[in-house]
Formats: sequence, C-alpha cells, structure tokens
Amino acid sequence: MARTPMSRNDVELESSEILHDGFFRMDHFHLRHRLFAGGWSPSLSREIMLRNAVAAVIPYDPIRDEIVLIEQFRGGMYAAGDEQPWSIEIVAGIIENSESAEEMARRETLEEAGCTVKRLEQVMEFYPSPGGCSEHVTVYCGEVSAEGVGGLHGVAEEGEDIRVFCTSTDEAVDLVKSGAINNSIGVIGVQWLAMNRDGLRARWSA
Repeated sequence: MARTPMSRNDVELESSEILHDGFFRMDHFHLRHRLFAGGWSPSLSREIMLRNAVAAVIPYDPIRDEIVLIEQFRGGMYAAGDEQPWSIEIVAGIIENSESAEEMARRETLEEAGCTVKRLEQVMEFYPSPGGCSEHVTVYCGEVSAEGVGGLHGVAEEGEDIRVFCTSTDEAVDLVKSGAINNSIGVIGVQWLAMNRDGLRARWSA
C-alpha cells in the first residue's frame, strides 16, 4: 500500500488563531493526530501560512519545441540572502475566488508572458511546502505560439516587472541542471515537459 488510510478524521484541532492577515495569512494551530504505531501524538503547535490555490502553466510551442519562460524579482529569495534574487520561472498565479483554475491559467499566461493559450492540459497537482504552507498548485501545459514572444510584461499596478523569453526544451532542462531555474514550480514544469513532450506533440499535432 503506497499511502496510509489516515484522513482528516484522524486529526483533532484543539484551537486556531489568526496571527496575521495581509498579503499572506498566518494562523497558529494547536492540534494532534493519530500515530502510525497507534494512539495519538502530543498536542502540536504549528504556525501555518494560508494561501489561496495556485495555477501554473508551462507555455509550450509544440511546433518549435520551445517553452516560454519568465524572470522576475522575488522577495523570498532576497530575504534568504540570495545574491541574485531574480527567479526564472514558468507562468503561475493565485486563483481568484471568482474564477476557475483554467480561467486563471489562461489569464495569467496572457498577463505575464503575452501569450494566448490554445489547448490546455492539466498535468499534476502538488503542495510545494506542506510542512508550513497550505498552498496547493495545479500545473497545466498550455499550447502557445512562441513566434515573436518576448519583452517586458506584467501588471504594473501589482508591481510586476517580468522579462519574457523563449528557449528550447533541451536548453530549459540545462537551466534546471545548472541551477539557473531553482524554484519548485519551474523545476517540476520543465522536467515534466522534458519527459512528456513527445506524446504531447503527437496529441497536439493530430
């Protein structure tokens, strides 16, 4: 059996308190859960960052075998002391309450990369940092045309300053190998594309 049969019913929430509610929300939980060996854990104190769900898009041109990448400043990298706090990424953004994940994926690809998505396939879901953050990511691969794509994009009112560029899938893999792409969503997106592009190109050429 790959996974335990435990569920939310095997967790007892004792109390919760909102510590901060701004661009991010931080809650303090006291809880306990059932143990693999039986019985219950002691009461655990956990501070968890709460975030809305996120959708990410691998903007891919199957004809040119090119992926559209973006680069932007990231405060988390700056706070960590990174000497180069600009991050090469795939398109991603927070899903608003009034839109679906697919709607957000198409909107964000246009806003961040200047690309219109044609076909869109969901490829996976994951939690980037489940130990301390509620963020849940749905990753899509979006068919785009990379011809003429590039330049600066983003929503100025949201403080976005995004450089857009295209590269071959093989070159994107090299960026992962060299550490130039070092964020989880970007690494996962590029690696998925490298493993699945042949089947993707066959489906999208039909």
